[in-house]
Amino acid sequence: MPAEPLVTTTSRRVPTQERSRRRVEGILDAAAGLVVERGVEALTTRDIADAAGVPVASLYQYFADKDDVLVALAARDMGEMDEQVARDVAALLESGDEVTLSALVRTVMEAFVAVYHRRAAFVVLYLRGRTNVAVHRFGREHNAKVAEVLHAQARATGLAGGLTPRMAQLAVEVGDRVFQLAFEHDLHGDAETVEEGIRMVTAYLESRAAS
Repeated sequence: MPAEPLVTTTSRRVPTQERSRRRVEGILDAAAGLVVERGVEALTTRDIADAAGVPVASLYQYFADKDDVLVALAARDMGEMDEQVARDVAALLESGDEVTLSALVRTVMEAFVAVYHRRAAFVVLYLRGRTNVAVHRFGREHNAKVAEVLHAQARATGLAGGLTPRMAQLAVEVGDRVFQLAFEHDLHGDAETVEEGIRMVTAYLESRAAS
């Protein structure tokens, strides 16, 4: 049985009819391809509709504007990431090995990297597309939810110590910035930057948990 997603990534209405769901997925797939090809800012709803092979009017049946498409695309890929994190954290907790803050941080951050490696459009949209106000807002709101859930898990496993929710949120935001730097020029990411980021976030959380 698949693990429950880490957080709920979107409250957007999903079409109930199979044909409509396929059309929405086709629009998002087309947008993903264009994001990698052209970037975020140059994209238009007409570009997306043309690439998806649907009239612009049909696109507007499901999405209010370009930003709505981008946030839906980010939410779809973030949902995959939340599921990856949930699976990997569950495996860590069920492994029988001693669970430490260091292991938890590494598990979470490496789960993020695994999805970035699978989703090039997510890298461009989420890590490089923060100049888009809607995407930026989505990212900050999601980070807050992730921090809340991970702080609760740390408390449940006895790892939280002196960690507060604010400290957990800061750690998630710092990790997010590390990924932005690591994937800034390379869709596969810079492994050394990721590794140093894991060490940095771990050191911060361990020092605050012990205080």
